[in-house]
Amino acid sequence: MIFENLDRIVFAGDSVTDMGSAQPVGEGLFDNVGRSYVRVIENMLAVWYPETKIRVTNSGISGNTSRDLLARFDRDVVQLNPDWVSICIGINDVWRQFDSPAILSDQVQPDEYEENMEKMIAMIPETVKGVFICSPYYMEPNREDMMRARMDEYTAICKKLAEKHGFIFVDFQQMYEDYCKIRHSSYIAWDRIHPNQVGATLMAKEFLSHCEFEY
Repeated sequence: MIFENLDRIVFAGDSVTDMGSAQPVGEGLFDNVGRSYVRVIENMLAVWYPETKIRVTNSGISGNTSRDLLARFDRDVVQLNPDWVSICIGINDVWRQFDSPAILSDQVQPDEYEENMEKMIAMIPETVKGVFICSPYYMEPNREDMMRARMDEYTAICKKLAEKHGFIFVDFQQMYEDYCKIRHSSYIAWDRIHPNQVGATLMAKEFLSHCEFEY
């Protein structure tokens, strides 16, 4: 496994990461870390690697766009002195284009999204051991669906940036597409965005598949 004893992993994101975590930073006892894939990752690390003490920090805030995350990135990620950084943002950048089409000020177009991501990447300290860029997603296997097609543009930006900077790319969109060929998205999330515990477990499993995790 790539994580070492006493490493700190900071997960930055929106509601998909947040899911009831303490604000602005959730970690430690009880439900402070929330109920998202971050909690499942923490659980799995503790169960399969009990001898390795890993500090898992949830820096997700519900409703955030990449613009919002950028504004707090120094406080909620950089100043926490992470050993590993995970960024999962972009769903609201796209969603606002569909649920609030007339409110242009709340929308983050692809060019700005890429710029925001680049600015966050530039802020990450060189001492960090590794960075995960996790794709936004929409649980719709039909790639011709309007929102799914738009989301794919943002996923492509994430993949490009991960390759450019030598980061780890976690493709949640492809993972959900594959799963939804077998089971309908309503089994995981009625709004096709916010996963139940099945979805959170799928995301955790996909994330850890890039971490040399051994069951």
